[in-house]
Amino acid sequence: MYSCNSKITLIVAAAGVGKRMGLNYPKQFFEIDNKPLFLLTLEKAEKIEAIKDIIIVTRDEDFHFVKKNIKEIKKVKVLVKGGKERQNSIENALKYCENTEFIAVQDAVRPFMKSKYFSQALEMLENDKSLAGVVVATRLKDTIKKVDIRNEIIETPNRDEFVAVQTPQIFRENILKKAYKKAKEDEFLGTDDSSLVERYGGKVKILIGDYDNVKITTKEDLIFLENKE
Repeated sequence: MYSCNSKITLIVAAAGVGKRMGLNYPKQFFEIDNKPLFLLTLEKAEKIEAIKDIIIVTRDEDFHFVKKNIKEIKKVKVLVKGGKERQNSIENALKYCENTEFIAVQDAVRPFMKSKYFSQALEMLENDKSLAGVVVATRLKDTIKKVDIRNEIIETPNRDEFVAVQTPQIFRENILKKAYKKAKEDEFLGTDDSSLVERYGGKVKILIGDYDNVKITTKEDLIFLENKE
């Protein structure tokens, strides 16, 4: 069992613009039961014991809206201005991560995270000091095909060797900061936080999560969200 004294600072990435959703405003502000989507994520985080404080990254022009909606979320430490890319936004937030052992990054539009992800990840990190981080992911259900630029199939990989990565992604504080610093120095843009830690040489393990831990990205996802709620 993980130590209740372990501290996790949670960075909530809420600086997206929602292009794939087809909205004229950021998807994290889409309302379900009169609540913006990002607030559902924060309400979950507020109840998770392992999370000690929360840093929210959002666009400068959305500060007022976000601040107005988080008055009941007591764990929020600071609102941080987002950057051009998601990686730049998280980099901005890392400057405010202090007096913490672990840093977790969570998509604002993935509102079904569970407390067990954090407790199980902490247990893995505390039992294996060589681990740099733990990433929640799910096994693939469908057969995977590799195609060329003409959409012709060139390979059928073994799907057991692949997973679909989610958030939260939880790392040791010092390693994540060093990985981000190295990426900035090299002008490297990764696809997620784990890719930067992996590139830096950190060992990252997968924690098998749940298929309902979906990221609300398209209008089809909204149907799932409404049914879930």
